[in-house]
Amino acid sequence: MTVKIAASILNADFARLGEQVHELEAAGVDMIHADVMDGHFVRNISFGPAVVAAVRRCSSLPLDVHLMISEPDAYLADFVRAGADGVTVHVESCPDPRHTVAEIRRLGVRPGITLSPPTPVERVADLLDAVDLVLVMTVHPGFGGQPFEEDTLPKIATLREWLGRRGAHAEIQVDGGINAGTAPRVVAVGATNLVVGSAIFRHPRGIREAVEEIRRAVGT
Repeated sequence: MTVKIAASILNADFARLGEQVHELEAAGVDMIHADVMDGHFVRNISFGPAVVAAVRRCSSLPLDVHLMISEPDAYLADFVRAGADGVTVHVESCPDPRHTVAEIRRLGVRPGITLSPPTPVERVADLLDAVDLVLVMTVHPGFGGQPFEEDTLPKIATLREWLGRRGAHAEIQVDGGINAGTAPRVVAVGATNLVVGSAIFRHPRGIREAVEEIRRAVGT
């Protein structure tokens, strides 16, 4: 099974963002993950389409935009214009999630749906045929550097079972507390796409070694 690494720029040094994106490319990550926060849906504020557009200008890697915002429908087109290759929205913030993911696909990029740790996995059950990616938050959304939450593992396993039973092909992405220790555990229960932030940007031996360490841990 191929496991992708999506490097989250939330933990990057924004004074050196372009340089670090180039380091990520050289280290062999599969995509860049952009965590967009608005101070409403989550307490933190991160960045908007301008930063996504800046990353797009300096990288050809797939750009994975995760909207942790209220009223995501109002901003989908802005992030697609900025260069997103995929947009993931929270089931908790969408009045009509199926409509939202359909609009993302209509805009020409990959739709994804996310659920936070307290949200039952059943909330996304009827969306598995409509999305290309399901993101299981393995920490509470809002801030990087949080410890991995053990009770998210059964959600990942359930999604893998449901996708297999239905013949659906959505990736299962995980985000939060992912490092060389936790990565094998989420892969073992069905994750195929790992969002990694702190473990890459705060690694004592740098970005390349961090990425290689996670690759070794999951055998890919």
